[in-house]
Amino acid sequence: MIIKFSLNGKNTSLDTDPMKRLLDILRENYNLLSVKESCGEGECGACTVLLNGLPVTSCLINIIQVDGGSVITAEGISETSLGKLIAASFTETNAVQCGFCFPGFLVTTYHYLQHDPDCDENKIKNALSGNICRCTGYQKIIEAVQLACRKLADQEHKHEDV
Repeated sequence: MIIKFSLNGKNTSLDTDPMKRLLDILRENYNLLSVKESCGEGECGACTVLLNGLPVTSCLINIIQVDGGSVITAEGISETSLGKLIAASFTETNAVQCGFCFPGFLVTTYHYLQHDPDCDENKIKNALSGNICRCTGYQKIIEAVQLACRKLADQEHKHEDV
C-alpha cells in the first residue's frame, strides 16, 4: 500500500505494509535514528514524535494511521530555532547524561513550549510524564524546560519592544 505523508516538513510516500510500525519505518526507511525503541509498549517515550502536531509514541502507531498526515521527529525539531533553544537549555543545565532519552524529551518539550510555555514545575512534570530517563533524577530536566521557558519569554519580550 502506498502511504503519503509529510516528514519533517517534506512530502514523502512509500509502498509498505500498512500495519508496519511508524517507529520501524522512520528508522529503517528514512534512517531517522533519534526515534529509539526501548520498551516497545508506549511507556518510555524514547520513540516520541509529533503526529499531526501531537506527541505520540511511534512504537504504537501503524503507518496506515499516518497516511495523509504530518510527522515531525527530533531531527526536524533540532533544525528549528525553538529546537535549538531547547537543546541549549538542556546542555546549559546538564540535563542530558547518556542521551538515549533526549530526543523524546526534545519532542515533548517542543510541543509543550508551543502550546503552554509556562515555567510552572507541576505543568512541566505533567507534560513530560510520558518520558522516562534512567540516568537522572529529573530535576535537571525540569530545570532545562524552565530555562527554555524563560529564554522563550525573553525572546518574545524583545520582539514586542521592537
